[in-house]
Amino acid sequence: MVCRKLSAAWLFLLCCALAQAAPLPETGANVHQGVASCSNSVCHGKVSPDPQSPVLLNEYRTWLREDYHSRAYKTLSNPQSQRIAQKLGLESAHTAKICLDCHADNVAAPRRGARFDISDGVGCEACHGGSGQWLESHAEAGTSHADNLARGMYPTEAPLQRARLCLSCHLGTTGKFATHEIMGAGHPRLAFDLEVFTENQPRHYKVDADYRERKPYIASVNMWLAGLVVSGMQTMELLQADWFTRESLVPELSFYQCHACHHPMDELRWQAEGGAGALPPGAVRLNDASLVILQSVLDILGSDAAAGLRGGIAALHTASLRDRPAVTAQAAQIHDLLAPLEDELVGQSFSSQEKSALRRGLVQRAASGQYRHFTAAEQAFLAVETLNIVLDDATRLDAAMDAWFATVEDENDFAPLQYAEFARRLQAAL
Repeated sequence: MVCRKLSAAWLFLLCCALAQAAPLPETGANVHQGVASCSNSVCHGKVSPDPQSPVLLNEYRTWLREDYHSRAYKTLSNPQSQRIAQKLGLESAHTAKICLDCHADNVAAPRRGARFDISDGVGCEACHGGSGQWLESHAEAGTSHADNLARGMYPTEAPLQRARLCLSCHLGTTGKFATHEIMGAGHPRLAFDLEVFTENQPRHYKVDADYRERKPYIASVNMWLAGLVVSGMQTMELLQADWFTRESLVPELSFYQCHACHHPMDELRWQAEGGAGALPPGAVRLNDASLVILQSVLDILGSDAAAGLRGGIAALHTASLRDRPAVTAQAAQIHDLLAPLEDELVGQSFSSQEKSALRRGLVQRAASGQYRHFTAAEQAFLAVETLNIVLDDATRLDAAMDAWFATVEDENDFAPLQYAEFARRLQAAL
């Protein structure tokens, strides 16, 4: 496999331009040829990396042996999935569209090639896009990554596009969504951090000099921030979609903080938040975790957008006490506020001093009790863990981080005061 090399700066601009219009792999026009089209030993199925190739060529083996995405379809046949399907009145989990949409590459029948197999789960083309127009050409001498993108390959190396792709399942879209009904039937709560999830999955690529010439490399901090921004924007989009706006006696509860209701009745956790606009006791709070952490980031960096987002979050919660149209209108305003942050946060370089300031600021806010809701506390912990690695300071702080992690390891045992106490101990170790 030979790729024509381009200047990194030119390629980054071109990839960004192409990525802006890239449809998600599930909605693209290309035929999905199936994992079998990529897995033979002369393509991406080698037993070990090929030192003569600019790509590893053992990607299929890595996916099959180590990547949880390869097991996504098989999960639908386990006892827990079978119980969920039964409770939802489905014939089976492994044939139901609402399950296959995220546990497999569930494209429409006309876009399934001869070697396509739904049981492959979340395979190559579920992330890289249908290969119908580039399967053969991407291995030809002289073909560049930009050529592949132009033929329909999905730009997974672009942080905002990667975030939208991952969040299409790990959060939802207008077409698929893990509703409160699905959660009530037994599906685990969805949680996501783009950088942490990226790092915890086995890499089937190597970021070396050749990679940097072919594709733009995105730093960990920028990837983390891309996940925050896109998660916030996508949540605001979903609040304007039928999942939330449709008429029903009870709104779609998966948009709310799970733990506002799911904790023992004798654990009274409420305290006023948001100043004069605080929600009253007993109010169910919308899940604003990504917005809260993003607002902290903006505050720490001194961004002009910080005050606007803080006010927007407060207004969103106030709107939630009125009616759905008020929430939808406020969600649209927050979405517009977040849109410029894609360039402001994701496109800039951060100095060591700024990374250190981000870590200190997040830990300080955690220590002062600002992240009282589990979802925000979880997001803050994952962010600090990423920043420790970026700052090459993870080993020194291992013990303090392990102790802090114990406070968010089990969401059912989360105690805000304990979380803040161990954040204070970490703060002292910084």
